[in-house]
Amino acid sequence: MKCWVALTRYAETGDLPIDNNPAENCIRPIALGKKNELFTGSERAGQRAAVIQALLSTAKLNGLDLSAWLKDTLEKLPTWPNSRIDELLPFAPAD
Repeated sequence: MKCWVALTRYAETGDLPIDNNPAENCIRPIALGKKNELFTGSERAGQRAAVIQALLSTAKLNGLDLSAWLKDTLEKLPTWPNSRIDELLPFAPAD
């Protein structure tokens, strides 16, 4: 009964996936690497590693060439205005 709203939304729309396998497959490398990355040096280093992994996973999910996106972003970053930082996020190009 707790999931009734979600179940009816799923049944009525027909275009929602029944599971979250694509998301789980995307984060699998992160989950598998947790033990290796347990001692990253500091809490801040761990947070930075998590942000980098999230950005790379987002780029991959959006079908971007990871090395090309990363190269382009790192070249722009030093002179890029903070007010426009959202434009560097790894989302698929608009059609």
